[in-house]
Amino acid sequence: MFDWESLRVFLAIGHAGSLAGAARALKVDHATVSRRLGALEAELQVRLVDRLPRACQLTPVGLQVFALASEMEASAFAVQRVVRAEQSPASGRVVLSAPPVLASNFLAATLRRFQQQYPQVQLSIVSQVHSVSLGRREADIAVRLYRPTEPDSVTRKVGSMPFGLYASVNYEHLHAPAQWQFITYGPELADMPHQQWMMAVAQGRPVACEVTDLTTQHAAARSGVGVAGLPRFMGDADPLLQRLPFEGEGFAREIWLVLHADLRHSPLLRAVMAFLVDVISETFDTAP
Repeated sequence: MFDWESLRVFLAIGHAGSLAGAARALKVDHATVSRRLGALEAELQVRLVDRLPRACQLTPVGLQVFALASEMEASAFAVQRVVRAEQSPASGRVVLSAPPVLASNFLAATLRRFQQQYPQVQLSIVSQVHSVSLGRREADIAVRLYRPTEPDSVTRKVGSMPFGLYASVNYEHLHAPAQWQFITYGPELADMPHQQWMMAVAQGRPVACEVTDLTTQHAAARSGVGVAGLPRFMGDADPLLQRLPFEGEGFAREIWLVLHADLRHSPLLRAVMAFLVDVISETFDTAP
């Protein structure tokens, strides 16, 4: 019987499309991935992957093995979820995936309160821009800034995160809107709703700088370089910033919680979900 760990590495290669990508996903070195793949091919006595200069391509038999292995992996994760659902709320580790703006600027500040309420529960907050797979156990619970569409999931809208325009209290054009310059994302993020809102607000006025994340946009606004569109919970709490009046349509992001349907009755996860609902309702608008 072949080694399941080698098969898991092969699956990572199939998902990533390269040995390097699989190594990053598995958090191991390139040599380990290459060695595991070689061992699996030797055990099965078949070539599963064509190694190209910059990528990997599954062979015809590799595609068949990948499909079967994916089913095996899904079953393995299902077993883990069944066991997870029966855990007691008294103790355990819960992985919570959240976008960086909430992980760094909101959720991290609630950890002490969570620890006091659930001293035997270890909450692991993973700050990620991309969406994780709950089916593959990349997280137990995820916070999304859009309505989740994953199959086999349970979702709940728990709040709304409104945005405003902010600039440093020392911004030289603070009271001269015609001279405002803006802090935005780059053109590669032109399809983001936040970026589209900012460009509509700017109405052709210049962009002072382009920044790829909200936390850094916040820091840029504090420096006095220009006007940023920030979540109000961040901007209003900063005495070095002033919220600016503007005429136009407002902007907000919905806040959703999601977990796999197999885990919806887990006492442990239900306790964490209840905590998240409480702290989010205290800061964000919860109107439907």
